[in-house]
Amino acid sequence: MTIRVLLADDQTLLRATFRLLLDAEPDIAVVGEAATGEQAVALARETRADLVLMDIRMPDMDGIEATRRISSDEDLAGVRVLILTTFETDEFVVAALRAGASGFLGKGVDPAALLQAVRTVAAGESLLSPNATTALIGRFLAQPDPAQVTVAAALGELTVREREITAMVGAGLSNSEIADRLSISVATAKTHVNRAMMKTGARDRAQLVVFAYENGLVRVGDR
Repeated sequence: MTIRVLLADDQTLLRATFRLLLDAEPDIAVVGEAATGEQAVALARETRADLVLMDIRMPDMDGIEATRRISSDEDLAGVRVLILTTFETDEFVVAALRAGASGFLGKGVDPAALLQAVRTVAAGESLLSPNATTALIGRFLAQPDPAQVTVAAALGELTVREREITAMVGAGLSNSEIADRLSISVATAKTHVNRAMMKTGARDRAQLVVFAYENGLVRVGDR
């Protein structure tokens, strides 16, 4: 199954480079290019790409706002956003995650890692660069965000075990690590994670991390 990718970057040369790299893979195809945030949103709707490779700094509308509009559009529920930027700072990581991004990488990443990231995010998993650690995410998400409204009802929908596992996801544990800690199978851990995502409205694992921190299920340094 081919992964359909939309490139969003204001630098023509970078878009051309990414296109060459991605189109050379048998399971990936570039279906569009956007030079601005507004174009990225419009082309996401037009092409129904599986994944948008999104820059942050772009004219008209930045990549974070473009990500927010794509992730909040019910018609684009299947579209994932992977942020690729030179601005790999704490604030941008958290802003990107809050906006709905499923992954965050610096532009200094090597080609093989970028290809793997595209496949990982397109498959519905979350991905953060080594610099985007769980601790820094927790530190910034712990700060009140006036624009963020926590849905308490969603927290109440979780069972005790689902809350426990959501906290572990927030602390950065993988399904296999959760399974080992709780003495359950990996398949069972994955089922609990998927149910927690469904009940909280999380698009993917990255959004479940955000939910865990914003609802106090995990604190900085927990693991």
